[in-house]
Amino acid sequence: MKQLRIRIVGGSLAGLFAGIMLQQAGHDVCIYERSKNGLAGRGAGLVGQSDLLHILRLIGCEHVARVGVVATERIYLNHDGSIAQTVNMPQTQISWDVLFETVESRIAPETYFLGREVVDVRDGDSGATLIFGDGTRETADLVIGADGLGSVVRGAVNPKHTENRYSGYVAWRGLIPEASLPMAAALLLDRFAFHVRPGVHSLGYLVPGSKGEISRGSRRYNWVWYRKVAPSDLAFTFTDLDQRVHPFSLPRGGLSNDRLQALRTDAAQTLPPQFALAVAVEPSPSIQGIFDYEAPRMAGRSIVIIGDAAFVARPHTAMGVSKAAGDVMALINCLASAVDLHAALQRFEVDRISVGREIVAYGRQLGTSAI
Repeated sequence: MKQLRIRIVGGSLAGLFAGIMLQQAGHDVCIYERSKNGLAGRGAGLVGQSDLLHILRLIGCEHVARVGVVATERIYLNHDGSIAQTVNMPQTQISWDVLFETVESRIAPETYFLGREVVDVRDGDSGATLIFGDGTRETADLVIGADGLGSVVRGAVNPKHTENRYSGYVAWRGLIPEASLPMAAALLLDRFAFHVRPGVHSLGYLVPGSKGEISRGSRRYNWVWYRKVAPSDLAFTFTDLDQRVHPFSLPRGGLSNDRLQALRTDAAQTLPPQFALAVAVEPSPSIQGIFDYEAPRMAGRSIVIIGDAAFVARPHTAMGVSKAAGDVMALINCLASAVDLHAALQRFEVDRISVGREIVAYGRQLGTSAI
C-alpha cells in the first residue's frame, strides 16, 4: 500500500506499538497524547505473553522481557495467614515502567506530542478529521484510536455504543518498596499470593523497581484488593481531595486520610495479616474501576480502534497489553497486504473482533469467581 498519513490518538503502549511499526513501514505518523506530563511511572508489572514478546522482537526491544521478577510459585492464604494451597506455577512480572520508557524511546521524538487532546474525530470516505481541544483541526488518511478506556475515537466508529459497563466492583491498588514490607509479611516475597473466599479477593506479587531494579531489597510489592461498590457509590469512590470526580479511577494521592484509615481498618479485619500489613504501609493507594466494553465494530471508513478503545477486558486476564500488541501486528499485516485502505480495515476487523470478544468474555468469567 502507498505511504499513508496516519494519526494516532493515545500515546500509551498500544499507540506506541502502532506508531513504531507504521514508521518502520514508511508511513507518515504522529501520535497525540492528552496527558501533559507523559505516562512514565504509571505502571507496575505485567505478564509477558506471546503477542507482547513477539512485538518486542519486531521493534527491537526484546531485551525488556528480561527485566522482570520471577514468582517461584503461587500460594493461597487462609484468613489467618496460613498457607491453604501451594501451586508450582513460576511466572515473571515484567517492569511496566522500563517497558514503556524503552518502547517510547523507539518512536521518532518529533512525532510524539504530549498535551495534545483530541476531543472529536469525524470519519469520511477519503480520510478522517481530528478536532483538538484548542479548536484546531487536522486531516489524515487513517486515524487510529488507541485512547483506552475513555476513548473519544470509538464514538466515530460506534456512535451508539460508546459507554463502558461497570462490573460492580473496583480494585484498590498499592505499590510499595520491598524494604517497606514488614518482616511479618515476608511470606509474600518471591511468590504470587492470593486470598480468595466468597466476597473477598486479594492478591500480590513483586515487580521490578521504578528503574528496573530486580535485586532483593530494591524491588516493589504490588497488591490488589477487589471490593464491591454499588453503582450509586461509584462517584464518591472516585472523588479526590479537591472534590473532583474522576470518571474511571481515583489516582494515587487522591484519598483523604479518613478514607485511608478506614481502608486499613477494613484490611485488618478482612484480609490475612500479611496482606493487611502490606495495605497498612501504602501511603497513597489508588482505586481502579473494573469495566467491560465490547465494540460492535473496530473499523470505519478511515478510522480504526485498537486496544482498550475497542475491547476492555478485566485485569484478571492479564492480557490488556498483549491484546493491544496483537491488534497492532494484525493491523500492520493487513495494511501491508491489502490493495487499498478500505479492504485492509475490513480484513483487520474480521481478524481481531472475535479475539476481543473472547478475551472480554474470559474476563467476565474470571470476575464472576473473583468476588
